[in-house]
Amino acid sequence: MGVGNGTRTVMLASAAAAACIGYIAYADAAAPRAGAVLAVYDTPEIHIATATRTAGQDANLKSVAALCVPRQAGPAAPIANNTAEPAKIFDNLYFIGIPGVSAWAITTSAGIIVIDSLDNPREAETFIEGGLKKLKLDPMQVKYVVITHAHNDHFGGAQYLADKLHAQLVMSDTDWGVIEHMQPPPAGNTNRGTLPKRGKSVKDGEKLTLGDTTIEIYQTPPHTPGAISLIIPLKDGNERHVGAFWGGIGFNFAQSEANYTTYVNSVEKFAKVAKEKGADVPLANHSNFDNAFQKIQALKTRAAGQKHPFVLGPELQQKIFDIQTECAMAGRARLRTATANK
Repeated sequence: MGVGNGTRTVMLASAAAAACIGYIAYADAAAPRAGAVLAVYDTPEIHIATATRTAGQDANLKSVAALCVPRQAGPAAPIANNTAEPAKIFDNLYFIGIPGVSAWAITTSAGIIVIDSLDNPREAETFIEGGLKKLKLDPMQVKYVVITHAHNDHFGGAQYLADKLHAQLVMSDTDWGVIEHMQPPPAGNTNRGTLPKRGKSVKDGEKLTLGDTTIEIYQTPPHTPGAISLIIPLKDGNERHVGAFWGGIGFNFAQSEANYTTYVNSVEKFAKVAKEKGADVPLANHSNFDNAFQKIQALKTRAAGQKHPFVLGPELQQKIFDIQTECAMAGRARLRTATANK
């Protein structure tokens, strides 16, 4: 049942210790209903405490818990050195992004699937096309470029890749509609790529197959209305793993209780899919969420038989979803408090 349509049971350990309560069910409508005795527990402080407690001292979980910190107004500070070397992650997965935003390549028996395209043609040429060459992969084998959502840092290099590599662009039908209503970048703005031309549209639950590889696509708004998350099969020698790629991370959507509820429902939906698929490798399109660079460094010194640093296991993967949920609930509760104080 979606959080917006019923109730969610949340274990609040610190509150339980203080009030001798175990599991707490609270009303989850647009605002606490009259007589909802337990609505008092739906507060930013409770949700942040729960996320923090779930994260503990695990660096991978603490990165996700940073979602609980409200975003600062204005543009993000520029990254001093926004360059990175490409890296082989699994036998069929490669990192070809930069510190500011990630891009990935999935190799298959019939070509390559690229996920996201960075900010502009220059970055796509240097880090995606150039990165593939450094990895001894042929860029002309790129058959699909999957765009996770309609933000420029993910679609900015897409049209360049489509034109240069003859790759088919793939995005949710919803976000193709979003792009069609966007204003193109000002002439001479080389930091933003052109708006991509509509390519292949996908809907929630569709699959994209290339050769021996099938990725599953799930729509997970509201980072953008049509943001998508992916289930990706991964290979590490004789071992098989499953990547859960969350495609719309931050809360930089229109600030409303409804949008936060949509985010919680999207996490709940994708968490259920990930659990059913046995997902044990969290992946994302921003490295501050999945600690990609720290794990890449660990890969460089990985000894034979040592655990793969990107493989965190199904239990920790589900904790990541739990923390996302709590942080979104904290954001929603923060809005409710602000509205009540007006």
